Amino acid sequence: MMTTTTNTIAMLHNLVFTVPISRMVVRRYSLSTTAAAISTATTAVPSLKPTTSKPARAPHVDSQVLLGMSEPELQQLAIKLGQEGYRGKQLHHLIYKRKAKQVEDFSNLPQTFRKELVESGYKVGRSPIYQTVTATDGTIKLLLKLEDNLLIETVGIPVQEEKGITRLTACVSSQVGCPLRCSFCATGKGGFSRNLQRHEIIEQVLAIEDVFKHRVTNVVFMGMGEPMLNLKSVLDAHRCLNKDIEIGQRMITISTVGVPNTIKKLASHKLQSTLAVSLHAPNQSLREKIVPSAKAYPLEAIMSDCRDYFQETNRRVSFEYALLAGVNDSVENALELAELLREWGKTYHVNLIPYNPIEGSEYKRPYKKAVLAFAAALESRKITASVRQTRGLEANAACGQLRNKFQKSPLLAETDGQESKPEAEEAVSC
Repeated sequence: MMTTTTNTIAMLHNLVFTVPISRMVVRRYSLSTTAAAISTATTAVPSLKPTTSKPARAPHVDSQVLLGMSEPELQQLAIKLGQEGYRGKQLHHLIYKRKAKQVEDFSNLPQTFRKELVESGYKVGRSPIYQTVTATDGTIKLLLKLEDNLLIETVGIPVQEEKGITRLTACVSSQVGCPLRCSFCATGKGGFSRNLQRHEIIEQVLAIEDVFKHRVTNVVFMGMGEPMLNLKSVLDAHRCLNKDIEIGQRMITISTVGVPNTIKKLASHKLQSTLAVSLHAPNQSLREKIVPSAKAYPLEAIMSDCRDYFQETNRRVSFEYALLAGVNDSVENALELAELLREWGKTYHVNLIPYNPIEGSEYKRPYKKAVLAFAAALESRKITASVRQTRGLEANAACGQLRNKFQKSPLLAETDGQESKPEAEEAVSC
């Protein structure tokens, strides 16, 4: 998210309103690693046993997991287990309002019903927090430990004022790792294990709410993984976040680096959520160098699909553009990008993301002067652009950073009873 291919949290679409570049009010955030001091809250780190089998895709839905079920589905389950239908409504309240984590926590349900749920193999579907890191600006990154001992990241980014938090964005992962391996992304460097099931996506939002003691107002599918490669689970999770957790569709952003045929599929659902496409280059040749998977999805095809997406949904497409010093950050690149966008429509927005270097990477962060010149060139061609402000610098919060400190793909080789510890080097950023 990042999407995998960008500074994941650097892609947060709904955090601040957009203004002309001349005013330079930044609207969204990026996250990277620095040596600044941090406030770190760490849970006890249990041992992770290595996995030797070949990573496999998880099924889209675990039928024995309650999280992700709608109220009608929970009512049907209650009837199936010999209860009155209204017990399903109670289940819905316990899961989504009271945020119970275990069936044993359903204290206001009859003991016989709870026992039947347990004996039938049902579980809520909540995972324990394995690691928590807090930045001085309030951004919090979590590692959740899934049932198969794999770790996933999720990040909470608060907007705080004197009266408290006014907006809380959850950046969620859709896969364990990512198979696309974009050249500047940390998640791909950690390898790919499997897709997430719908409840493993949904629970990230609930975990953020638990930690912040505050309702999540915005969700961005910009964490680990490529959402379009797990579209069924992403759409199932989207439905639950909207209908059951009651987060407005326009407060949800789905990001992609581009997977053939999937933008059309997403458009067919006519969601009111935002589509964010990680572009990173104004032409096909340069894009293939930055995003290897671009070879299978030509730039013209992506732009055609984005135009059709707008016509189908009437929702503006947002483009993510990571600025890499000396690679794609020149004024000439900006003008070429503007020409590309104007050729395919007039309803686009570009989010500029100054790259945060990672150890061993050939890429470097552009100077502020180059960033401003790029943005100004876009604005001169009537292309709306915004530059992201950095958030959570100390939280290893760019996609894949924290996970890579604790777990490579498929898992760090450890002996039983030995604790999993972070590696000595700095975690890489997206």
